Amino acid sequence: MLKGANVPVPAHSVRVELAWRSGPGVPDVDASALLLTEGRVRSDADFVFYNQPTHSSGAVRHEGKRSGPDAVTDTLFIDLAQVEPAVERVVLAASADGGTFGRVPGLGIRVLDAATGAELARFDSRDATVETAFILGELYRRQGAWKFRAVGQGYDSGLEGLATDFGITVDKPQQPPAVSPAQAPFTPTPPPAPAAYTPPPAPVWPEPAAQIPAPPTAPPLTPPSPVRLSKVTLTKDAPRVSLAKQGGTSGAMRVNLNWQSRKQFSGWGAKLGRAAANHSDLDLDLCALYELSDGRKGVVQALGNAFGALHQPPYVHLDGDDRTGAVETGENLTVNLDQKDKFRRLLIFVTIYEGARSFADLHATVTLQPQFGAPIEFFLDECTVPSTVCALALITNNNGDLVVQREARYLVPARGVSPQRTIDQAYGWGMNWTPGRK
Repeated sequence: MLKGANVPVPAHSVRVELAWRSGPGVPDVDASALLLTEGRVRSDADFVFYNQPTHSSGAVRHEGKRSGPDAVTDTLFIDLAQVEPAVERVVLAASADGGTFGRVPGLGIRVLDAATGAELARFDSRDATVETAFILGELYRRQGAWKFRAVGQGYDSGLEGLATDFGITVDKPQQPPAVSPAQAPFTPTPPPAPAAYTPPPAPVWPEPAAQIPAPPTAPPLTPPSPVRLSKVTLTKDAPRVSLAKQGGTSGAMRVNLNWQSRKQFSGWGAKLGRAAANHSDLDLDLCALYELSDGRKGVVQALGNAFGALHQPPYVHLDGDDRTGAVETGENLTVNLDQKDKFRRLLIFVTIYEGARSFADLHATVTLQPQFGAPIEFFLDECTVPSTVCALALITNNNGDLVVQREARYLVPARGVSPQRTIDQAYGWGMNWTPGRK
């Protein structure tokens, strides 16, 4: 499609796939969607992106990234039949993290029928230069039907500038108050002189009257929290981050793992109809080895129903056993950061329970979301060995500060050795293992 062109979208739901070619010096790219009424969002909830992945209506969600042989993609799912009637347009945007779009080759967007995978529209952007945010297209209503328009409008103010232009309130770091270079000497104010005593007037009692109860006072409105755009992506070159420096010092931290099969996603030209296939034959297990400050050690995992506990040792809890790998669910661990001083170290790892021979056939995304800090994410894309167990992240207590280290370390168990024992031996946990099932 050419910039400004439009086409009908004859589908009840679509997947919008943002794609680009990765490489040395290429910034990371993120997809987002804004639901507009009369050109603006109704509230900050109408902004769907990596920190707010699902709209309250359920009609729009951010499904996450994957890597293929031809391109890296970030995907949005939009159920057009469920988009609220007040929403007139869904703007489809991209933002560059760590550079400009002039350094992003092969940038493009396409719209696919979510049910069949058929391509309904495609727009390739070829004129980006200094922009750090881009509106690539939009879905809009016209006479009761949906259409897609190729836009190609860039911003040099990043995701923050794009979001605020449409009415989003963005959380900005607070600056310390300015200190005056000089202050006048303090002069105490003398207390007021006592007033002369005057007797109170005699009370005057009114005639009795019917008492009308006062209307109830509405509680004061609490302004919504502004949208936080910050995030941290761990890479081989920058594998560590301090939770304290990101504001993640208390509350709960959710660790999410979601995945897709490479056989279903073979790149920019793949048919996404297979993306809707049932993943029930693939079962990954998110697990954690823990060592507490008092020396106690153990494992949190679905195998053996060792789901842990959040408010008592080990202060780590596995939500359940997921087989879909979906972004909105996946496998989830929760860590109680209010008890961070009780941890010595925590190793997050994943095993293939069944359905795949190796992580080489899978693409997975790991996200650590502190309750009061920026999300931390990294990807599992570079497995080249027949690995069935992968160390994801090592969290260590560094003088009261929890430091997250990206591991992405693929291990190959020896014959007859379990994945759990393999990960234990690699990191020196020193536990005794027995066979288990779930």
